[in-house]
Order: sequence, then C-alpha cells, then structure tokens
Amino acid sequence: MMFGPLGREGYRMIRLTDVVKEYPNGTHALNGLSMEIQDGEFVFMVGPSGSGKSTVIKLLIGEIVPTEGRVMVNGFSLTNIKEWQVPHLRRTVGVIFQDFRLIEHKSVYDNMVFAMRAVGAGPKEVKKRIPYCLNLVGLENKGRRLPSELSGGEQQRVAIARALLNNPSTIIADEPTGNLDPARSLEIMRLLERINALGTTVLVVTHEKDLVNRFDKRVVMLERGRVVSDGFGYYGRKAL
Repeated sequence: MMFGPLGREGYRMIRLTDVVKEYPNGTHALNGLSMEIQDGEFVFMVGPSGSGKSTVIKLLIGEIVPTEGRVMVNGFSLTNIKEWQVPHLRRTVGVIFQDFRLIEHKSVYDNMVFAMRAVGAGPKEVKKRIPYCLNLVGLENKGRRLPSELSGGEQQRVAIARALLNNPSTIIADEPTGNLDPARSLEIMRLLERINALGTTVLVVTHEKDLVNRFDKRVVMLERGRVVSDGFGYYGRKAL
C-alpha cells in the first residue's frame, strides 16, 4: 500500500499571515507572527516557554481562532472556519502529544479502532488501515498489548500510528520526546523523518536543543509571539 498525504491538490500547506492572538485574560500570545510550511517539509519549531508555540498548535488544529491575521491549513481558513468544517480539517492533520493520551484499559488495537470510529471510519477501512499503520511504526506484533505493557518509546509509537490512521497530509508533534530518554527520543525522531520521506509534512514542536541539532532540518524559532529566526542547521541560528 502506498502511504502518502491526502487533501485537496495544491492546498497542502500551512500559512500564518500577520497573526495576532490575545486571550481573554489579556495575554498577547502571538504578535504579528508570519510563517509558511510547504507540502512535504520537515520543520522544527522551537522557542522558550511562553514564546507562542502552544498557541500556534491550537490555531493549526482549529481549537482556537486568531484575534487578527489569517491562518490557512491544507486549504481550510482557520480564521473563519465553520464548526462543521473542523472534523474535515482534522482528518488532514494528525497530532502527536507528549503524554501519549492512550486509553489505558484498551489494547493498542482497540485504541486505534476507537480513534477511527470517532471520525466515522467503516469496518473495512479499520481492518485495512490499522495493521498498516502498526507495521509502519514497527509494532505489528503489539496490537493486543495494553499501554501499560509497553515501554515509553513503544507507547509514543502507538500515538504516532494513531495519528497516521486517517492518512493525514500533515503531522504535528507537540514535544513528542518530552517523556523519553535520549536513545528513545532519537528513535522517535528517526521514525518521524521516515514518515516525512514517505510524503507527509511534519512539524515538530520541541525545546530539546541537542536533539534538534542532530538533524539538518529547517528550524523556526519563536520569541514573544514572533518568528525571530528561520533557517537550516543549528538551533537558534539567525537566518540570513
């Protein structure tokens, strides 16, 4: 089976233009942020606590809307997205969280069934897609295990497989290695790199400087709600 992104041709990209986000408590999380991620890119987004990284993620998955500016994700305008459009957007974007968010009393396979049924997938699609995604992350023999029977690295790979179930064009990984040791962290990043090589856009949000520096990827650095550097190579290097 060919693994690759879905979505409307020509619209597989992320674009934030002059985005401002002010929360009801008066916090200015983003202050005119602009950036683009093209189809098929692998990008690290880094920055200190409070720089706006979490707000960007929430905007990209339609959890919040900008106060000002424009946010486009895979052909959807997040500035004025309709409620009925949000599930369609989220089928194009897979999200991986630091805390895995697996249902402890369900097996790996049943965790994935639950995720697919939540978006209306039929039995044939479930039967076909889950084994493929588990195989992709190297867990083809762990489908009947409970999360508690897996290592932290294996649980994160389950979370990655779950994010791939709907064949998204984009994967957003929010601190995906935050709970893992260095060896497992590198393993997870290599897996995300492999997924990117198969055609999926990958955005990794992280604070792990040493890990980012091991990969020659584009690094977008935020500070105080703005992009302050955007280039390839070492973490935080100012782009020319």
